[in-house]
Amino acid sequence: MKTNINKVELAGFAGMDAEIREIRKGVKFGRFSLATSEGYKNKTGEWVNNTTWHNIVLWNDMAEKAQGAVKKGAFVTLTGKINYRNYETKDGQKRNAVEIVAGNFEVGEQ
Repeated sequence: MKTNINKVELAGFAGMDAEIREIRKGVKFGRFSLATSEGYKNKTGEWVNNTTWHNIVLWNDMAEKAQGAVKKGAFVTLTGKINYRNYETKDGQKRNAVEIVAGNFEVGEQ
């Protein structure tokens, strides 16, 4: 029996209000950025904060839930999966994208 495991859990702060749109009849798409941070002491004993930005993608029910709920600066916890995709820009340049497709999320207190 094959088992596919692709699970991500993140907690951080929204970098923007969720952008939601209907891409075709009955299909909603949304996105927002999420900042996660970790701190550590470097070799000289100084405290260093490292922030990573994640691109969050939402589909249908998750997009509807995010509309109006995910605001810039809001604390968001989510579970989802990592998605890697390749695409070509309008001027023909090849690009790669790494996204977190949200399966569930909550907006609340840190």
